[in-house]
Amino acid sequence: MRIAILGAGSLGTIVGAYLSAGGMNVELIDTYEDHVHALNEQGATVTGTTEFVSSVKAITPQQKSGIYDLVLLLTKQLYNDAVLRDLLPFLNDTSVVCSLQNGIPEQHVAELVGAQRVIAGSVEFGATFMKPGISRLTTEYTQFKAYAFQIGELNGEMTSRIREIQSVLELVGGTHISDNLVGTKWSKLLINNAFSGLSAALNGEYGNILDNEIGIASAAHIADETIKVGHANGVQFATMGGFDIASLELQQDSDLPARIMTLRQVMAPSRLLKASMLQDLEKQRKTEIGYINGVVPELAKGKGIATPFNDLVVQLVQAAEATGSVPDFDTNIKPFEQLVNVYSTR
Repeated sequence: MRIAILGAGSLGTIVGAYLSAGGMNVELIDTYEDHVHALNEQGATVTGTTEFVSSVKAITPQQKSGIYDLVLLLTKQLYNDAVLRDLLPFLNDTSVVCSLQNGIPEQHVAELVGAQRVIAGSVEFGATFMKPGISRLTTEYTQFKAYAFQIGELNGEMTSRIREIQSVLELVGGTHISDNLVGTKWSKLLINNAFSGLSAALNGEYGNILDNEIGIASAAHIADETIKVGHANGVQFATMGGFDIASLELQQDSDLPARIMTLRQVMAPSRLLKASMLQDLEKQRKTEIGYINGVVPELAKGKGIATPFNDLVVQLVQAAEATGSVPDFDTNIKPFEQLVNVYSTR
């Protein structure tokens, strides 16, 4: 099997390191030439909750050649049109594109490369790009090895190819097959909305949100908005690591303390995670905020569901994008405090 990791950034570097060490024929593809050079010269280095170095083959997009049997799609959704159209000459009828992107991009990916080629997935671990050739694993190592991915066919069927791809990704970490990909992607979207969005909007790691009373309350409200909008659109949220994501819904305002306690327990292993969107702001790049928190207000239209917490995250991240700045935690927590106070006094 010939594998391409399209977008070998923080996550792709780690995936490529483990697949290469496992003996797979894999190419790490990235536009950052210094990173590509470092990977080829020094190998892919994984730091953080583990220490690991693996020899890898890295190329720029212009160096793609031949046919790829499996493409792990880890680029930003912002670039999907260009990236996937450029990929088409390197696919045959049996090639598989596994979307491991944040959000729910599968329908658009299928439109570009053909639905028969697409399987979907969700990355369940976090990473931070440190410098060319080096990525930091921020999820506890034991959790990473037990639960790194969820994957599945778009129609939920159990197929031979999904089993084969599971065996490949098991070389990286625990890989679980889902028969409810829509629910899987929405469950991951919820976590991204509640923590990655806030991480970017406030400028902090997940632990900063968990330890701040307004931050964690805001995360609970973001989760609640996402669940309500998902349900209104016919989504059945999938469990993640055995946890019932939909149980985070606020049935009444008095549920908030219990939801906060649950979030603190569930998210404790992810305290060190730093949103890739925040890393984008630090580099003065556009973020995927419209494909993350922005999905909820968009799909809430006509449903009679208010989404003030997701709206505020989008507003603050887009403001930082527009000014080329990084948010200040103490400044940006204040409008969230105002919202939390409004909802606590209803």
